[in-house]
Amino acid sequence: MRSKIILFAALLMGIATTVLFFDYMQKFKEAPAAANGKLKSVLAAKQDIPENTIITTGMLEVVQVPDTGAQSSALANPAAAEGKVAAVHLVPGEVVLPHHLKEQKEEALFVSKKVREGYRAVSVGVNIVQSVSNLIEPGDHVDLVYSKKDKATESLLSQVLLEDVPVLAIGRRMVEAQADTPYTEYAQVTLELKPADAVKAINADEDADAFVSLMLHSRIVDGQGTKQEQKKP
Repeated sequence: MRSKIILFAALLMGIATTVLFFDYMQKFKEAPAAANGKLKSVLAAKQDIPENTIITTGMLEVVQVPDTGAQSSALANPAAAEGKVAAVHLVPGEVVLPHHLKEQKEEALFVSKKVREGYRAVSVGVNIVQSVSNLIEPGDHVDLVYSKKDKATESLLSQVLLEDVPVLAIGRRMVEAQADTPYTEYAQVTLELKPADAVKAINADEDADAFVSLMLHSRIVDGQGTKQEQKKP
């Protein structure tokens, strides 16, 4: 009886070994087929691209990958990514997919992503007069005027505290108004300043015996386009 059990177990092991060997050979035969299959051109990161980086074509390259292993949504044309912003951290060789990128307009939803390196965003309170009748828009440049009453003479003394300051936002709006943008009165203007100048603006805004007014610059520079165009790299 015992010998029959041993024989039966050996038979089962033999069958299992045969099945495993057959499965291994099938995979071995299929490997060259995959290697010799069609290739597909896809876009990949040529270098390390941190999140929130504006993409240029020099950061990318077109590579060939097996068609069977490529995601159908993978980008193939560098022009489709140029000028967009990396929504995730891309490592060298990583295939670029649509959800890895976002439009620069989407960045305008976050004021922290508009602040240049070395600068700070700071808000000052304004009324309808101090904000040039609420006509200041994101992207404008202003001078910050500090006004305080002299207690001895009762006269108002004003001085230009800061000049040519970029406006990041008005109220909670961070993009320039379009024709269909509804008007909303605002009481704060957010400025982009160097840290030391930001402290000056805060101190002036918090002075209970003084107030801050804004003087609006023209966007037009004689024969040289707008200030925004001049500042582009």
